[in-house]
Amino acid sequence: MISILILAKNEQIDLPGCLDSVAWSDDIHVLDSFSTDATVAIAQAAGAQITQRVFDNYAAHRNAGLQLQFRHPWVLLLDADERPTPELSREMQQVVLSATPETSGFRFRRRDFLFGTWLKHAQISPFYIRLVRPERSRYTRAVNEVIEVEGQIAELSYPLDHFPFSKGIAHWVSKHNVYSTMEAELIHLQQGLRNPSIKTALRDPDFNTRRLHQKALFYRLPGRPILKWLYMMVLRRAILDGYAGLTYATLQAFYEYLIVLKTRELDRGGA
Repeated sequence: MISILILAKNEQIDLPGCLDSVAWSDDIHVLDSFSTDATVAIAQAAGAQITQRVFDNYAAHRNAGLQLQFRHPWVLLLDADERPTPELSREMQQVVLSATPETSGFRFRRRDFLFGTWLKHAQISPFYIRLVRPERSRYTRAVNEVIEVEGQIAELSYPLDHFPFSKGIAHWVSKHNVYSTMEAELIHLQQGLRNPSIKTALRDPDFNTRRLHQKALFYRLPGRPILKWLYMMVLRRAILDGYAGLTYATLQAFYEYLIVLKTRELDRGGA
């Protein structure tokens, strides 16, 4: 009823748990970016189909994955550090049976964890479209990619769990160092949204559209790293998540500062 697409590169730590969480599917695909660890062997042992592709950017890579030959009309899109809860797995298998022809995707909440704590308040973007009809779906934006789905989007009740710090803080920092470089290049080249709207950022019924305009407006503000930390700590009440919330807000502000520094460097033509 549902095929699975997992993106992976050197995911021998996280992939086993991800594969276990979707063992109910008879069509699991792993799109591997030429891992040098045991990722491919782990996927093969679990009976997954392996496709290898050189990574170029996040939107292009995910779009390539959507072009694979799936056994079922619905595809669940996962990263190796994500796990659908048993309740979500049951709900997904039920709703695709009764989905209308107009329904093209399902959105559900993702729960990020740090130090074993759900970042209930600190998490900035908790809702994601991950169960889709692949022929009606495409990704845009090279980093922090956004999915565009033609057709109706329905909501699911149960969460997808995400463990972004499963490989440690150093790995998270290294990954976001790459992200910040890509974000800075997009800003420098002015490839983002050219005319963001405050009204759309606040009132558009589609969450992804609101986020697109919010991000474009945010990039125009001075003092973004401090504003982001205050937004997370005060407005989103990350402090209620305890030490994990404080840590996550500080890491996100640091990430924002890297984007600012790298954008200025590019604008100046170098160091």
